[in-house]
Amino acid sequence: MKNLLKKAMRTAGLGVSILAIPLTSGICDQEAEKPAATALKNAYEGAFLIGAALNNGHFTERDAASVEIIKRHFNSITAENVMKPGPLNPERGVYNFEPADQFIAFGEDNDMFIVGHTLVWHSQTPNWFYQDEEGNRNSREAQIERMRSHIKTVAGRYAGRVHGWDVLNEALNEDGSLRPSLWRQIIGDDYIRLAFQFAEEYAPDTELYYNDYNMWRPSKRDGAVAIVKDLQEQGIRIDGVGMQGHWGIDYPDLQQIIDSIDAFAALGVKVHITELDVDVLPREGGPTADIGATQAMGEAMNPWPDGLPVEVEEALAERWGDFFQILYDRRDVIDRVTFWGVHDGQSWKNNFPVRGRTNYPLLFTRQHEPRPAFDTVIAIPQQ
Repeated sequence: MKNLLKKAMRTAGLGVSILAIPLTSGICDQEAEKPAATALKNAYEGAFLIGAALNNGHFTERDAASVEIIKRHFNSITAENVMKPGPLNPERGVYNFEPADQFIAFGEDNDMFIVGHTLVWHSQTPNWFYQDEEGNRNSREAQIERMRSHIKTVAGRYAGRVHGWDVLNEALNEDGSLRPSLWRQIIGDDYIRLAFQFAEEYAPDTELYYNDYNMWRPSKRDGAVAIVKDLQEQGIRIDGVGMQGHWGIDYPDLQQIIDSIDAFAALGVKVHITELDVDVLPREGGPTADIGATQAMGEAMNPWPDGLPVEVEEALAERWGDFFQILYDRRDVIDRVTFWGVHDGQSWKNNFPVRGRTNYPLLFTRQHEPRPAFDTVIAIPQQ
């Protein structure tokens, strides 16, 4: 697979014309009466839930073509942005509940497992969360109250309706140490315990998760294991770990994914693959999902603006198959697999880490059609 990818990239770099799958047509010539694709949720019924992150156009049903995909293929939904602290509570005393209410109603109307994302995060959290009314940094006591009040207001509002909460998001550095977020700076290391404690208090019947990216790295995996063990030793409930699947066509090593799934399952918590997408484009430096780690645009960073070469599409399908084979083999410990978006055109990967690129990270194309990798993924449970 790597050789196929390198060959395609080298050919594109030389400016030689190669057969590509265009953006303006389907992924291939299709018969007029092509039968409907098997639904993802049906193919993996009894194995794990199949989810997608939804934006405003989805849960308001303005984006009809995407909504058709969502209702057919997914039985779980995650709030992509509308339940994060910034969009939900942008100013002191100001709550923007309407989009979150619509998201919840969409999930209920379609009998879906609903995931709230996220209660405590260092990013997309307004500065006023950390300040008093004069703009001074909060005391420890005031910051704890800010956390408690936010969780009570949000988790409490949707108690019994949200089925799982990403209580804490991305609290670790790449080496597995705790990130020096303002939550931690002001409260201390026990801010993690408090977040889960408050979530359990105000959403007692909701599953509670820790969610992070790059947890295939041994160091970061060890950090997450330490968080789970620490909560368990203190008698604080944590039900699952969300392994963000921001993976690539040539990373990570498959064994690293296996080792992390097994390590979290050994703790007795549920394992979720969250935010799944597969990056096919080149990048500088190591993989990350830190939204602040942007890079500059250049022709070499956007090699396929008009469609993927066939060789790369084939390599991508093989990679998707490798990932889902691992997940299906571990279906006894994996509860949910959630894609971060619905189709290529809506993916954040078009703008991260380089703005304006054309990426192909999901199973549905910009034309709302299943890409070749879809058939590979659908076939896994049938083998």
